[in-house]
Amino acid sequence: QVQLVESGGGLVQPGGSLSVSCAASGIIFRFYTMAWYRQAPGKERELVAAITSGGRTNYADSVKGRFTISRDNAKNTVYLQMNSLKPDDTAVYYCNARQGPGNYWGQGTQVTVSS
Repeated sequence: QVQLVESGGGLVQPGGSLSVSCAASGIIFRFYTMAWYRQAPGKERELVAAITSGGRTNYADSVKGRFTISRDNAKNTVYLQMNSLKPDDTAVYYCNARQGPGNYWGQGTQVTVSS
């Protein structure tokens, strides 16, 4: 059974930093492209950042230079470090694992940026 468990969300002030993580089980983690998506109220889910099995990364234009995605294959965990947070970053952040026909989602973690 595949499980992706996010943690680390919360409330942060504008300009602050927050890190979220996603622990995976039930998959051969090192073979999967891992990604973070987010969905704000009334908006569609959007890709935030992704990291391939080889470590190649890509980011949404809106987070480039502020967010960093990384992975630790020994811990089956992917991270998203978020700096210089803005109110527009407020959303539920979802972890995604994808490889071939496999496409799995976590339950999401709320990130709220507000003063």
